[in-house]
Amino acid sequence: MERAVLNVMSRIGLHRKLYERNEEAVKQHLIGEIMTALGWDWNNPEEVRPEERTEDGRADYALLLDGEIVAFLEAKNLSVNVLKREEPLRQLARYCFSRGVRYGILTNGAKWVVAKAFAEGTSLRDRVLFTVDLEEEPLERALIKLSLLEKGRIKEMERLSTLLNAFEIAYKSLLREGFDEKALLNYLRARGRTVPVEKLTGVEVPRAVYVYENGWKPLPLGDKSLKGALMAVLDYLEGRAEGKKREEVRKAKELLANMELPPEKVVLLLREIERDEGIKIGVEL
Repeated sequence: MERAVLNVMSRIGLHRKLYERNEEAVKQHLIGEIMTALGWDWNNPEEVRPEERTEDGRADYALLLDGEIVAFLEAKNLSVNVLKREEPLRQLARYCFSRGVRYGILTNGAKWVVAKAFAEGTSLRDRVLFTVDLEEEPLERALIKLSLLEKGRIKEMERLSTLLNAFEIAYKSLLREGFDEKALLNYLRARGRTVPVEKLTGVEVPRAVYVYENGWKPLPLGDKSLKGALMAVLDYLEGRAEGKKREEVRKAKELLANMELPPEKVVLLLREIERDEGIKIGVEL
């Protein structure tokens, strides 16, 4: 998904004038790549049906799951600011209403608006679930929001977008109350009584060991000691290494396995591994 978004942004940078006047190029080069990365088989009419007829005109695309249309997607060229223009969103809502389709997606390839088509007593803008601006937002935020359109998530995107909005509001509120940003992130990442390597003193008895690379991963821990944690980390590094690097890790494992290592030395070795390998290590006590 990240690669697809970066490809799209690169194309926009190189060919902006083309996408500002050519909606078909937006559909094929920009929207199609992102939707494919989200798990949709863009050329399969059982999942994506172009030019779907409604009583109010033709929707650019209908997205289907199990034979049911779950959303209409309407494309515009890049010159149309879909975040501000009201009429394209109203047009999409009419398509949805005429066919009883719950969700509408409006995009020019760079900007995305996802809305609930109808709900009693609400305005159209009230029903916008989330927006994405690939040219203005941090990549990490855009990727999470776009992931709600994944084929396996789209039926739950209203509930998930509510949770995501609540999370963002709570996070910003806590920052305004004076909580430290790093402390809040560590709070969310914490697993049990996990202590980062930088805080170990050498007297700890680990129950588990984790490495953090795009999420915390538990490692098999045989000997419940700091040296056992070190060997578990080396096993992990050996498993992900290749060629000469893998052989170096294997030899280091064999050497250290037969050495008497003071706990303080083990802690230093774990810190060196964190620094050299660019990973985070945590020990659960």
